[in-house]
Order: sequence, then C-alpha cells, then structure tokens
Amino acid sequence: MAAGRAVRKRKIAWQECLEQTWFLAAVTSLPSILVMIPLGVAVAITVGSFASQIGAERYSGAVVAFVIIGQAAPLVCALMISGVGGSAICSDLGARKIREETDALEVMGISPIERLVLPRVFAAIVVTVLLDGVVMAVGIGATLIFHVEILHGTAGSFLATLTQYARPADFVLAEVKAAVFAVIAAIVASYKGLTCKGGPQGVGDAVNESVVLSFILVFIANTAMTELYPILVPARGAY
Repeated sequence: MAAGRAVRKRKIAWQECLEQTWFLAAVTSLPSILVMIPLGVAVAITVGSFASQIGAERYSGAVVAFVIIGQAAPLVCALMISGVGGSAICSDLGARKIREETDALEVMGISPIERLVLPRVFAAIVVTVLLDGVVMAVGIGATLIFHVEILHGTAGSFLATLTQYARPADFVLAEVKAAVFAVIAAIVASYKGLTCKGGPQGVGDAVNESVVLSFILVFIANTAMTELYPILVPARGAY
C-alpha cells in the first residue's frame, strides 16, 4: 500500500534510491562473481564426469542450462543480496531506529516507509535483476572454458545443446526469481531494522535474524516457483 501510494503521489526519494543502488551494486557484484566462478567449474566437473560415464558428453550444455540459469544464478544473487546487502540495510535502519531518527521523521509527517524502505526495495530489485544476468554469463562462461580446456570437449556441442534446451522463458523465470528474492530480502531486512530494540546489541540480533529469515523465505519461494514453472510453461515436446 505504501509503495502504491508513494508511486501515485510521486513521493519516492529518487536520490536515496540511486545511492542505495550504487551501494548495493558495489558490495554485491564482486562477491557474486567470485562465488559463481568456482560454482560453474563444480557444475562442469560434475556434469562432465557423469556424462562421460554414460556416453552423453554432448548434453553437458543442456544440464548447465537447467542448473545455472534456472537455479544457481538466482540463488547466488539472492544469497548475496540477503547476506551482504540485507545486512547493510538492516544495520543502517536499525541504527536510525535506536537513534530515534525514524521517530523524528514521523513527527515531521514523513513516512519512514516511503523515505527509507521503498528506495532500498527498489534498489535491491534493480541490482539483483541486473546482477543475475552478469552471474549467469559468468557461470556459463566458466563452465564452457572448463569443459573445453580441461575436459577436452567441444564448444560447438556445448553451445548447441545449451541453445537447444534453454528457452527464453527460462531466462525470464531466472530474472523473475531474482526480483522476488530481492523483494523478500529487502523487506525482511527493513522490517527487522525498523523494529529492533535494545541498543547496539538489538541491532546485531536484528541483522542475524534478518539474514536467517531471508534465506529461509528465499528457499521456500524458490521451491514454489520451480514447481509451478513446468505447470505454467510446459517443456518442449509436452502436450
């Protein structure tokens, strides 16, 4: 409701939104890439080893499409935005709460939700959606390089099966997942920050609680969306 009211009345703090976008991008981009590179290599090793045992090396690209695009990339972004970005959001809002800055905003007739929370939610969505595309590219690239240079496969067969089995809808689902995960992480972190009590110790407890709760909700949302996807978008060849 607050989001709709703020958009309708054009009361979104765009400067705050831009600052938070830059900040979240700065603290989450490099860790996401560094996590995705070894994860892509691990996928290549697992897929290559299993495929060589059953004589299906040419289908490794298809497995990468299912694992990295549909699951790994959105989850890596979610973990980064929850663990790194969410911690920063929660601690910032928690510090403002114990210094009574949010109470001062309410006294002046300014909604803390519109002024502080919405810019962070919008920033988290923008950063996570863009970061998901970068992470997918890095993961697929790392897997391709390892598949060709270490496992001595062919880039042609890898890319052929990747493009054969990866549909545009898969990439759209990955971006939708990233956006949903960002909303969950930002809202949980903001709520815990604005409701913390007990001084600095309370802020620390709120940060820990927000990270754990965000992880749990993200995995629940990921499971639900993964199960609904085949129902809404049937696989190729399905009737």
